[in-house]
Order: sequence, then C-alpha cells, then structure tokens
Amino acid sequence: MVFYDESGAGNPAGAARLPQVQVTAGGVSAATAIGSGRAVLNGVPAGPQTVAVRAETLPPFFTAPAPRTIQVPSGGDVFLPVTLPIGTNRPFTYMAFGDSITVGDGSTDGSGYRDRLQGMLVAYFGRGTVVNQGVGGSMSRFGARRLAGVLGDEKPAYTLIQYGTNDYSNPQCSVGGPAPPCPTTNNLRIMVRDVRAAQSLPFLATIIPTDPDYNPPERNQWVSDLDEGIRAVAREEGAVLVDLERAFLAAGDLSRLYTDSLHPNDAGYEVMAEAFFGAIVHGTAPVTASFPSLDRGRAPLVPLGPDFVPGWRPERP
Repeated sequence: MVFYDESGAGNPAGAARLPQVQVTAGGVSAATAIGSGRAVLNGVPAGPQTVAVRAETLPPFFTAPAPRTIQVPSGGDVFLPVTLPIGTNRPFTYMAFGDSITVGDGSTDGSGYRDRLQGMLVAYFGRGTVVNQGVGGSMSRFGARRLAGVLGDEKPAYTLIQYGTNDYSNPQCSVGGPAPPCPTTNNLRIMVRDVRAAQSLPFLATIIPTDPDYNPPERNQWVSDLDEGIRAVAREEGAVLVDLERAFLAAGDLSRLYTDSLHPNDAGYEVMAEAFFGAIVHGTAPVTASFPSLDRGRAPLVPLGPDFVPGWRPERP
C-alpha cells in the first residue's frame, strides 16, 4: 500500500492513499488502485525480494521511500510511505491564484475551474480543497505584490498560478510585445520564488487564448508569444507547467469554449480543470525544483507594471 505520510511517523491509519503508482518486486510490477492505494503483485518468486516504488510514477514533488526487503509469501500488506516537502502548509489544499478567470467569471456556478478541479482531486486522492484567491481585473504586478501575504494566510500545499491575460492592457506589453520591458514574466518569476520560499508547491499555467470570433489574430499571437516565456519561467524556476494554451488548442473550435471575448464558459472551464488535474497528478517537476538553494546569490526581482486593468474597480476575494 502506498500512502502519504503526512506526519512522518509511517502510520497509514487515516492517511491518503496514492493511486496509479507503480510498485515493483521480484521483476513484477503493478499499479496501485484508486481508493485503496494497494497494488497486487502476482507471480513474485518466493524468498527474499526487494519491493520498491517507481519514483517517476508518483505525482510531482512526492518522494518515494527507500526500497524494502520482504519475505515472499508475505503475511499481509507492505506499507510504503511517500512524503511531500510542504513544511507546515496544509496538505491537499490547492490555492487558485490569479485574475477573473481564476475567480470563474463566465461560468454558470461562478466557480470556474475550481469546483470542477476539487471534485476530480477528491475522487482521485480522497481529499482536496481548492481555495479561491482570484482578483478580477488584476494584472501580474498585483499578483506579485500580494502573493507572499496570501501564502502566509492560506498556507496551501499547492499554489496554482494563472496570471498574464490582463497584462495586455499595459501598452508596454500590447504594443511592444510580451518580451521585456513587458513585465509579465518578471512578475511570474517573483510569484514562483515566493511560493517556493513558503514551501508551497508551484504550478504555473500558460494563459488561455482569447475567443477568435471577438479578437483579431494578433491577440492570440501575443498570447502564444507570452506563453513561450511562461514555459521558460516554469522550467527555469522549478514550477510544474500547466499548459492551458495547448489544452484549449487541442479542444478544437475555440469559439465554443467562451462566454465572451476573454472568459471561458462551462466547457472552457472544464478544459482548464482537466489540465490542472493532469499536471497535479501526472506533471513533471523540473530538475531545478530539487534544489532548495535555487534563489541564493540571485538579485531580488521587483514587481513591475500597473496593478489593474484601467478603469477596473477591484473586488477582493
């Protein structure tokens, strides 16, 4: 049985079980089941055998236990505790952090992707709470300025960052393109570094395309160019990439995914929820994510640009 050892005591009682993790022993491999976290290995040769968890099949950031020697046949379950480097943050708490798309504007229930994602996580892990820290009309500078405080308040194990769409309202970005001096990628770097400093686990999303029925082609070219920069930030700063742009493009006709020129409808938010869920369960943490000293020796970054879309009256979550 593969379980999440929250306390470090190795006790599986009441612990969340991890599904779809490959366990091996004596040349035999099997995946753990949803719900029970058990893998049944048939045909393992009798005698002493080494049982191990294949680390690459764990969700990102989880650490596999050391291999164990067991005697086959065994008298019962073999407990395999996995750990997660989240300090004192709240296990299975996922903070959705972003703008009005994170808030869920355009969805019929007002929750956007959040409630959909939470349902997927509960069905998979048996636990999961997605908290809303979206602020409508906000731009990436506002996100970079407020994230450290919000992390201290919410103490999420996971932080799901989705910022950049509104930065198009900044002439430095819309006229000059998404490369510097457009501040978006600079501000996203700050966010990822703040998440890591708080021992939360960073998941960084590309921004979604806009509805091509309402926007000129140049707008989605700008999105595509910015998203290349966001992919680089995720890779360089140790965040798991959630590629919402590619998920939307793979869904086919973009116009069926929107309620207006920018905000998804229920179908679009379902695509977002599936992309976040896929990254949380099967994503890949960059190699840099294993180095706690990543930020040492680097000059601090300063949030740049305006806080809100011009004329927007912000509402706090």
